[in-house]
Amino acid sequence: MSDVAEARERRAAAVAGCERVLMYGERHSLRERLARLAEEAEESYDLDGPPDMYGNGVVAEVERRVAELLGTPDAAFFPTGTMAQQVALRAWAGRTGNSTVALHPLAHPEMHERGAFRAVSGLRPVHPTTERRLPTAEEVRDFEEPFGALMLELPLRDAGFVLPSWDELTDTVAAARERDAVVHFDGARLWECTPHFGRPLPEIAALADSVYVSFYKSLGGISGAALAAADDVVAEAKAWRHRYGGMLFQQFPAALAALSGLRTELPRLPSYVEHAKVVARALRDGLAEAGAVWPHLFPAEPHTHQFQLWLPYPADVLNEAATLQAEQTPAALFGRGTFHEPAVPGLSMLEVTVSAAALEWTAADVKDAAAEFVARLP
Repeated sequence: MSDVAEARERRAAAVAGCERVLMYGERHSLRERLARLAEEAEESYDLDGPPDMYGNGVVAEVERRVAELLGTPDAAFFPTGTMAQQVALRAWAGRTGNSTVALHPLAHPEMHERGAFRAVSGLRPVHPTTERRLPTAEEVRDFEEPFGALMLELPLRDAGFVLPSWDELTDTVAAARERDAVVHFDGARLWECTPHFGRPLPEIAALADSVYVSFYKSLGGISGAALAAADDVVAEAKAWRHRYGGMLFQQFPAALAALSGLRTELPRLPSYVEHAKVVARALRDGLAEAGAVWPHLFPAEPHTHQFQLWLPYPADVLNEAATLQAEQTPAALFGRGTFHEPAVPGLSMLEVTVSAAALEWTAADVKDAAAEFVARLP
């Protein structure tokens, strides 16, 4: 076992023994995961019916439910979001006659897909901005070369789970329309954007020509994604899904988990977003009051239930302190989450996620745990 793997196992074992964990605490066995799926699925779908075959049954029900939630005519289930977005933007390239896609350099296809846009789909990404935010209407309007599609990741995860204001978003979409470009939303985390925008999901989705959503990032699913759009676009997407190898024989575990997440977790997300503001303030203040150097949050007030915590210490120092806290106290502040150094050596970042377990933590609880963490820094 590598040193990294050993460190992760040590942290996981320590976190499992804690009475309270702010984030990243759950680690279920296969038996526990299957039992939970069976229990939750009972209330989400008729389990006495037959399993799906090539996209019918429970998979079709997920598609129907997503289209209903987003207010779109139709939706297609995909095994992965990477495939869903490849298909969507390839379809738009054929319809617009332009294979250039404008997106942020920190967007998921650029950061986490090994250049699949270029290598697999023949798409050419361009970047209207390099700022740690989504492009503005002016940047889209004045970009120096034509593009067929504008892809907006809502929220932009690698920039800090950041969102524009509603007016900024509508202006940016309008600027793309002025250039006769279609608009695609990477909505892997769109579900939790409604509090920030102050708009329901159908109104947000209506701005775009197509929207991708994920079932495991915020909804606690096993895997899977959906692409929502007009009927003819979804029909074409399903044809490309088959060509890309996404026409699986059976997908009922992922589909059942998706329906359960839509039923149970989706209504809870606004409470997570609201409590993230409490956690963020308490975390920043608690670390600073305990003597940590320059604890920095980005954004300063979270736009969703996730945000970045930056500290000017080596990642291995911070991770060891987090492990020691879990081993020596009943409360783990960072759970199994790990710091890394994405920009410069010695400046570390951790993605903070506030979900169900964190709702039990008051601001005072977070501050106390932050002080215990800082006490274990050298």
